[in-house]
Parts: sequence; C-alpha cells; structure tokens
Amino acid sequence: MPQLVARGHQVTATTTSVGKLGLLEQLGAEGVVMDGLDAVSVGEAVAAAGPDAIVSQMTALSVAHAGKSNFRHPERFGALTNRLRTEGTNHLLAAAEATGVSHVVVQSVATWPAHHERGLVTEEEPLPPQELPAKMRIMAEPLHHVEDVVIKAGGAVLRYGAFYGPGGGIEDQIELVRRRRLPMIGAGTGFFSWVHLDDAASATVLAVEQRAKGLFNIVDDEPAPVSEWLPYLSRCVGAKRPLRIPTWLVRPLAGEMGVAIMTEGRPFSNAKAKRELGWEPRYPSWRLGFKEEFA
Repeated sequence: MPQLVARGHQVTATTTSVGKLGLLEQLGAEGVVMDGLDAVSVGEAVAAAGPDAIVSQMTALSVAHAGKSNFRHPERFGALTNRLRTEGTNHLLAAAEATGVSHVVVQSVATWPAHHERGLVTEEEPLPPQELPAKMRIMAEPLHHVEDVVIKAGGAVLRYGAFYGPGGGIEDQIELVRRRRLPMIGAGTGFFSWVHLDDAASATVLAVEQRAKGLFNIVDDEPAPVSEWLPYLSRCVGAKRPLRIPTWLVRPLAGEMGVAIMTEGRPFSNAKAKRELGWEPRYPSWRLGFKEEFA
C-alpha cells in the first residue's frame, strides 16, 4: 500500500477487522471491512470502490485465523486459506466481471518440494500436484486453481518466494534459530527462493501499472539450499550453528510437509519477471537482506 500510494494511486484496502481500519488509513488507503468468503460482501466492496484493478493478497495464515502453524496437519491450519484461494478468488473474479474491472493481480507461492535435482522452476513448466506428498497437495491444489482461473481471466499471478523483512512473519523463526530449535533436516538439500517484502511489493506495483498478464515468479537471484542459508542466518542473529537431525527422527514432529520443504524444495527462476516487468530487486540475494535485517 505505501508503494502504491507513493506513486499516486488511490487505494481501497480491505480487512476482516474493524480494529485495523485506522492502520490502513495511516498507510494512506481507504479502509473497508470485507469477508472474502462472502460473495455479497466482496461484491459490495468492489462495487463501492469502483477500482481500475484488484490486487488480492488474501490469506488466513496468521495465528489469529489459523492458530499455531502445524506442518503435520496443513489441512487444519491451511483450511481457511485454501477456501480464500478457491471460493475467495472466484468471488473476486465474479465481482470484477460484474463491475467492469478488467485487471486482477493475485498471489501464489514459489514453493515446490519435489525433485529438487530438476533445477530451476520456470513459469512454463507444469507442476502436477501428484508429484507432492499427499498433505502438500492440500495446499497446492488451491494454488493451481488460482493460477488457472486468474490467467484465464486475463490477470496476473505472482508466485512470491519465502518472505522476510519487517512484518514478514519470519520473526518467530528467528527466535527458533537463536534457541537452536530450527534444525537442519537431513542434509538440508531443499532449496528456498527468498524475497524481501519490499521487493515483493515493488513487483506487485509493476504488475498493476503494466497491467501484466500471466504467471511470474517473484524471487531473488540466489535460490539456496537450507544447508547454505540456515547456517548463514544463524551467524547473522548471533546463534550457534544449527543442529542436524536425521529425516527419520524428525518426521513424526515435522510431518511429511515439513520434511519435504527442507529436503526436496526446488529453486525458482525470476528471469521472466525481470525481462517482462523490468523488475530489479533491491535485495538480489538473501545474503545481503539477512545481513541488513538480522545482523
């Protein structure tokens, strides 16, 4: 929102909480309460705003909505988010069509914990959910729905990498790193594709202003395996080197989803976003970003 406002855009921002309306106004937006799972609520909010474009960042992954993260049971903590990505996206597209909004930008996720040996994931490669562990499919199938319906509607889908930066939700993980409670699982061969929140926002602004269409990976230039970024992050926060735990030992605690992410995650390419959007991340490497944010 601050980046859009700074570039002269008029922003209507939605929230599920009346208590957050003041914060939205402080950020320069007009705040509106909306329930993304209620077609009437979505339709009324869109019609009242009369926007030129809609940007959807709807999730329900905060503790307030989903409770404490539990990788063993993604079907529980991800249940509302999955509905927002299916029903909620459908409501937004219907509202956009009803009010003549011709451009929609929606979030997806740059995570694919299967077959890391295949190398970089590009936007052209199909990613069939059947490749994933069964419980990962519960999270992947709604994302496939988002990508399919939004692209068919002529919109843009941004696959954001793992967020870090102020308010990015990594704060709890930093505390685990400091206490040596975020271990290296197996050989730490799973790749993460990171992105600073400010860079994710700048890519979103470009997608709106250019009325971009299609799928874009929004990640930094240096995807890295856990075996590289986790020890580096530990040094940045002044912690000891992370413990290493065999996969068979941690599986009952982390679940198949947690193990897959830490051992099988594939790296993502940002070449298309750079080429077509002209996007240049301020933090081209998580090394620079981690050092600036956490050291």
